Amino acid sequence: MKLTPRKSKKKYQLDMAFSHNVGGKQKALSRVIAHIRESLDINTIFKITVTEVRQLLNTDRVGVFRFYPDPELEWEGEFIYEDVGAESASILATKMHDHCFVQEFTKLYREGRITAISDIYQDVASDCHVKMLEKFQVRANIAVPLMKCQDLWGLLCIHQCSGPRQWEASEIEFVQLIAEHLGVALQQADYIEQMKLQSAQLAQAKAREKAAEWQKTIARTIEKIRQSLDLENIFRTTTEELRKLLNSDRVAIYRFNPDWSGEFVFEAVTEGWVTLMEEQLQRPELGDNISECKLKDLIEPSTDTYLQDTGGGRFAKGEVYRVCNDIYQAGFSDCYIKVLESYQAKAYVIIAILYKHKIWGLLAVYQNTETRDWQEDEVYLLTQVSSQLGVALQQAELLKHTQHQKEEITKTLKELQATQSQLIQSEKMAGLGQLVAGVAHEINNPISFIYGNIPYVNNYAQDLLKFIRVYQESYPQLTAEFKQQVASLDLDFIADDLPKMLNSMMSGATRIRELVLSLRIFARLDQAEKKPINLHEGIDSTLLILQNRLLQTETNFSDIQVIKEYSNLPNIFCYAAQINQVFLNIINNAIWALEKSMADGKLTDQPKIWIRTKLTGNNSVLICIADNGCGIDEGMESRIFEPFFTTKEPGEGTGLGLSVSYQIIVEKHGGQIKCVSEAGKGCEFLIEIPLKISS
Repeated sequence: MKLTPRKSKKKYQLDMAFSHNVGGKQKALSRVIAHIRESLDINTIFKITVTEVRQLLNTDRVGVFRFYPDPELEWEGEFIYEDVGAESASILATKMHDHCFVQEFTKLYREGRITAISDIYQDVASDCHVKMLEKFQVRANIAVPLMKCQDLWGLLCIHQCSGPRQWEASEIEFVQLIAEHLGVALQQADYIEQMKLQSAQLAQAKAREKAAEWQKTIARTIEKIRQSLDLENIFRTTTEELRKLLNSDRVAIYRFNPDWSGEFVFEAVTEGWVTLMEEQLQRPELGDNISECKLKDLIEPSTDTYLQDTGGGRFAKGEVYRVCNDIYQAGFSDCYIKVLESYQAKAYVIIAILYKHKIWGLLAVYQNTETRDWQEDEVYLLTQVSSQLGVALQQAELLKHTQHQKEEITKTLKELQATQSQLIQSEKMAGLGQLVAGVAHEINNPISFIYGNIPYVNNYAQDLLKFIRVYQESYPQLTAEFKQQVASLDLDFIADDLPKMLNSMMSGATRIRELVLSLRIFARLDQAEKKPINLHEGIDSTLLILQNRLLQTETNFSDIQVIKEYSNLPNIFCYAAQINQVFLNIINNAIWALEKSMADGKLTDQPKIWIRTKLTGNNSVLICIADNGCGIDEGMESRIFEPFFTTKEPGEGTGLGLSVSYQIIVEKHGGQIKCVSEAGKGCEFLIEIPLKISS
């Protein structure tokens, strides 16, 4: 059983088996975040989450378990949401009370720890807990605590019912991140419920028309906060909306530093008043005036070191706000009055902004023109907005973390794709080379025996035929039995046909020896290092391997004509087998394009492939392979060398051949490869390889 911390910073390395789901994981996480932002309905958020998580992890059941809020039913609860596969039973509304759960897991879950069980019969020590899991048909599971603020609200449960399952670290981290977002959703839902309750109380105390207007304003402000995860936009919108709504002279957001100094990070101020943002740039000490007074007047005017001694005082618990109707009648110290006078303030309301249950900063509303009797509903509005700012800060950090993780996953995915394509093609080339070399070797032994013995057989046959002719001439009077045997054997036909048969066998054996030689040239398993080779031999061996497709023996299409225009080239240093693989990929693609054109009825001329070689003026050799097939659509030429990109129909190509060809020519040989094409008029590949003449 694995136990993981609630907010681990450990980086997990994604393995190849899970790499195909990386894109899906990021999309699922993005969808959950979007629903948290767009929906205030926690039911919708949970329903979508369990479905997304189960489909992505390909598990049998994903459920949300909630503990009953009734203190008398402590640690009892039931499953309230689930998404379950067709092969597993539903456990929705199933109640649970397990005393071994209380003893073994309550403390861990309160600390935010995760349990990951690969096999309940191997990892779970408590028999009663095993029986409880058997009741739900669970064989392996992940249980992640859902925390609302600092309280344990419930569990996000991932069940594997069909058998044991070794959970990957990346899967556990993904579920943990989903649980953190659900915790934010629960907290936000709680805020909304509080807002609804307090709004109802406000509506009873105030006139209906005014209460409705305030409610619209709160909802509009909160909605604007939720619609954006850009803090600058959130701060700008919030301060301006509040200033207009409260008809105040200044609304500002102040952020604390770790040493309790700080600065104004945003403000909305009416024309004619000092802009604190500009003032603190010109007078850096302006932002530190609050810390110099130790914020004692904001929190506990009679205690000088309150913030340092209590770690933020009641502000840190979100219980304290400060309302001042007249700064000169509030009993403030001279130090703090000077700070407020530098802000041009005569009255203010200050609310704490909490982030992760710690004080992050202050939301301050100042009245500069005169003193002001702040109303209860105005303070209520500011507390609600301050709470939403705290949520916005948390969501912005989660978004930043998600974006950073997305960038890392994208980078890792690209690296995995490149590595995977190299591994696949290397394995493919190694397998092809071994197959070709093995076939060539196995054919070479018997054909060498046949080829070497045919001349002797021919000589023996000629000697026997000569002997028969001499015998017939020496003994013209043959016995009846001999004459009957000669007639039955048809010696004249044998004497005429046997030499022809031996010549045909010799021709076939010669052809097979040439084929074996071409296969060995193409595979070149004995040339893993760069060696001087004849490029024309590699091209010819490739054409011989593809001869069956060129002749179109299995189709009704016309044979493909190959036009070779070879220049006199010296041997060049290269990886022979890899260069031959490039020739095979490109010629094979040309044949496919010609076959497609003939199948579509768009090729009226003789299908042709041109292969040209020549020396260039920049000390390199140029190989041009062209066809008169269907060509490539405009704009695709720049993408055909990307891994897994293909212009073929699904199932007809992997998108690896040209990508690997590019790596072989450009990265391993320092050359160049490009494609020139026009749709419907064919395609030409230009391969340039630096020339190093062998000594």
